[in-house]
Amino acid sequence: MLLENINQANDIKSTAPEDYPALAEEIRQFLIQKISKTGGHLGSNLGAVELTMALHLSFNLPEDKIIWDVGHQSYTHKLLTGRREGFEMLRKYGGMSGFPKRKESDCDCFDTGHSSTSISAGLGLVMARELQGAKHSVISVIGDGSLTGGMAYEALNNAAKLETNFIIVLNDNNMSISENVGGVSKYLNNIRTADAYLDIKEGVYNTLKDMPRYGGKVVEGIRKAKSSFKHLVVPGMFFEDMGITYLGPVDGHNIPAMLRMFQEAKRVRNAVIVHVITQKGKGYEPAERHPARFHGAEPFDIETGIPSRPRTVANYTDIFSTVMTKLGARDEKVAAITAAMPDGTGLKRFRNMYPDRFFDVGIAEEHAVTFAAGLAAGGLKPVVAVYSSFLQRAYDQILHDVCIQNLPVVFAVDRAGLVGSDGETHQGIFDLSYLSSIPNMHIMAPKNKWELSDMMKFALQLGKPAAIRYPRGEAYAGLAQYRAPIELGKAEALYLESGICLLAVGSMVKTAVEVRERLSTMGYPSSLINARFVKPIDENAVAYAARNHRLVVTMEENVASGGYGEKVRAYLDSLHTQCRMLQVAIPDEYVEHGNVEQLKKEIGIDAAGIADRIGTAYERTIGHITG
Repeated sequence: MLLENINQANDIKSTAPEDYPALAEEIRQFLIQKISKTGGHLGSNLGAVELTMALHLSFNLPEDKIIWDVGHQSYTHKLLTGRREGFEMLRKYGGMSGFPKRKESDCDCFDTGHSSTSISAGLGLVMARELQGAKHSVISVIGDGSLTGGMAYEALNNAAKLETNFIIVLNDNNMSISENVGGVSKYLNNIRTADAYLDIKEGVYNTLKDMPRYGGKVVEGIRKAKSSFKHLVVPGMFFEDMGITYLGPVDGHNIPAMLRMFQEAKRVRNAVIVHVITQKGKGYEPAERHPARFHGAEPFDIETGIPSRPRTVANYTDIFSTVMTKLGARDEKVAAITAAMPDGTGLKRFRNMYPDRFFDVGIAEEHAVTFAAGLAAGGLKPVVAVYSSFLQRAYDQILHDVCIQNLPVVFAVDRAGLVGSDGETHQGIFDLSYLSSIPNMHIMAPKNKWELSDMMKFALQLGKPAAIRYPRGEAYAGLAQYRAPIELGKAEALYLESGICLLAVGSMVKTAVEVRERLSTMGYPSSLINARFVKPIDENAVAYAARNHRLVVTMEENVASGGYGEKVRAYLDSLHTQCRMLQVAIPDEYVEHGNVEQLKKEIGIDAAGIADRIGTAYERTIGHITG
């Protein structure tokens, strides 16, 4: 096998050109086999196989620097840099990440995970190169989807001022910018990047500019004429008008064509965009037919493409989807906004039923939030459905455009807490901290699937900024007998005993039920209160807990810093009671990829670990009080 001969960076250069297609096929089959077992981002990687091969053939790693925007498409890059064995543990705890990681390989020059960042990072690497007098190439690879993010345009605007080489590869798998217009484009690509042309152009412009009186006007006239002609025959004039050279489009599955294009791109003495057309999911029919389904695939049967472990129980996203369609039917002012994730956030059904009130703004969370603020100011009831990790990108807009004006925007914060295999960049463990720092924001977390439904209805009736955070995975169906009406800032007492009081937030209520059972077997009585609100906290419930128990334990799937536990501790301190407090939360650190249950155990927020900590703390508390 050809792939077995590639054990480190640049080994691909020993592959004979006539074997490139065979190697590409081996890579695809390898990825399909491995991801069918581990899960992962399949469609984007299948579409970028030849593109990645061409980059590795054209450049020298790790000396040259390739930044992969988002990083979903970096699996082939990992294969070509000697990490083939790592795919056995892809996205598993202690195993290889599904994203580029600097600590994993010298060939990963920048960690990524969120979109629209590669051009900014690449520009920084270019300037670092120039300031240090180095000569290596810097290449930022960005998809057409990521190019909808505003940060990419901020970086392009900055890159337009460059007077040194910086290669931006636009991986376009939707043909969303332009089509090839034929031979004239190819001819101009070749002539405009030839060394002789660049030298002559620079010499002519400099000579004309030095002419007294009329030199500048002549140069400007030539530029205008050239620009007008390009508008007729050259695609990508948007980039050209910014001052960035545009090359392409080129077939992203034609390696020789891309090799020629990258050689031309190296000659350009400013920022240059190489527009590459690829097909998402290429080479695997189920992924070609259903690219969205294979964006982030669970383990699947290769022959059919059907998940190996089909979901039989509704998850929280399913519950949200059902509730949104019902709310949309009841109230014509309810609108839904997503940032390029109608399927992932559960808004597909709402889109199909109420297309006029559904808005997909692309990968642009900042815009999504301010757009929602505008809808609210105009009299609608917008719901922004977004993953916790991605909402943090719009912190400023939440603060300035929604909460200062106290506008009724509801944030449905999916994937809150630990999400597992995608790792640090995707764990939703900061939302309670960053949202609760904002005045006028109201934050809720449901204990089970019915409470999510009730909280959505409450939030839309509240008429103020509100966020409801819920986890990834199966919707908890326990505690169905407890369904007290939602009241602003009011917690819900589930079990009342003595000794220990568990104050649990959202997903941790389920864990708290098990913790309480474990404490009972250990001989410790305990109460359980469902916090419901993180902002405002229920001070009466906290006061009750402090005055009727010796130990108060807060439980949240959020970092400790700035979370629910800190707010409870601050209020407890004001009560001046003898009650002690234990804060159970995620440590102040980034959590790597792995199975969620395993991650909880590792960081000490699983039921067994929590029960042991509580038992130790309670014994110390008793000793302190009796002593």
